[in-house]
Amino acid sequence: MNEEAVKNHPGGAVIEQYRNSDATHIFHAFHEGSSKAYKQVELLKKNGEHDERLERELEKRLDKGDVNVSVYDISVEQEKKMVESFERLRQRLHDDGLMTANETYFIFKSLSTLSIMAFAFYLQYLGWYMTSACVLALAWQQFGWLTHEFCHQQPTKNRPLNDTVSLFFGNFLQGFSRDWWKDKHNTHHAATNVIDHDGDIDLAPLFAFIPGDLTKYKATVEKAILQIIPYQHLYFTALLPMLRFSWTSQSVQWVFNENNMEYKVYKKNAFWEQATIIGHWAWVFYQLFLLPSWPIRIAYFLISQLGGGFLIAHVVTFNHNSVDKYPADSRILNNFAALQILTTRNMTPSPFIDWLWGGLNYQIEHHLFPTMPRCNLNRCMKYVKEWCAENNLPYLVDDYFVGYNLNLQQLKNMAELVQAKAA
Repeated sequence: MNEEAVKNHPGGAVIEQYRNSDATHIFHAFHEGSSKAYKQVELLKKNGEHDERLERELEKRLDKGDVNVSVYDISVEQEKKMVESFERLRQRLHDDGLMTANETYFIFKSLSTLSIMAFAFYLQYLGWYMTSACVLALAWQQFGWLTHEFCHQQPTKNRPLNDTVSLFFGNFLQGFSRDWWKDKHNTHHAATNVIDHDGDIDLAPLFAFIPGDLTKYKATVEKAILQIIPYQHLYFTALLPMLRFSWTSQSVQWVFNENNMEYKVYKKNAFWEQATIIGHWAWVFYQLFLLPSWPIRIAYFLISQLGGGFLIAHVVTFNHNSVDKYPADSRILNNFAALQILTTRNMTPSPFIDWLWGGLNYQIEHHLFPTMPRCNLNRCMKYVKEWCAENNLPYLVDDYFVGYNLNLQQLKNMAELVQAKAA
């Protein structure tokens, strides 16, 4: 692909993640139901060139393990069989209707989540201010899951409609930029837990997950923060509620830089991205203005913001932080299914957890088939477990505190490395 085609990519920068790697299955995962995307890729295939030399070089890549960094050791022959087997699984799910959009389900989810937010406002009207703040925090969490699903094109096959709804739910109601989230999250999906690709594992300077993170502490302030990294597994939980402050501030920075970005799609979306983020903070501050005193305003703001942050953070830090990472040039990028399975942990399902976690307790199934409607993920689990057993891959699923402790263990591993280096 030439650079002009790359910069015009409707999905933005995520296309860069698979340079010199097999992007077949990640293309299927992201573009399910988009006839336009499949027509474009057929045109590219006709005009493209097959580089056998590059393919041979890719096959020779060997990973180097380290603290919290695993080695991908599946042979090229096994890999090819696995890729073909996964394609059969994908087709089987299509045939059994699990990839079919379910508009009725998402209409219900949208109305029920809007009702939670309306209930928060009603409680404020009644004078139940702190209860209202807690309910608003829950509404923001639930809108996070809904926006996530609309951005993944799950609810309908009408992509412009999905994008519009995600702008309203994400930017205006929740305060998270849709375009910022897509750029961050699609990259995470494309290269889950792959070093220098997946920004979700780059949490320096507050946390270090891999030895390579330690080279990032260069500024005076960062060097000072490095002194507390040996205790990161102790303060990790205390910082979970700060996630909403982090994501809303990143969203504000993103939308007001979109006009200057190199990707055409971001420049096109800039006005509405900015308008809806401004609209979000306008109603949030007006809601605070309606409260009777400054102490109540401050308490309401902190409870709703920190509560919303914790409700999202305790979910999004469970599935991948507790699993090892892979080197930046790992051949695992050529095996989409293995990449997602080896870097993802599910949370034990139940009807309550399915609702509270927005289906993200089925993270393995979601990463393999991101356009699959949430309501089908439980059924899909049986198919994926069988496929993992047939291909000798682990299927990681644990109760919350098991996964949480494994997350802390990853942080502790690096804390001990920093202590050893300082000794």
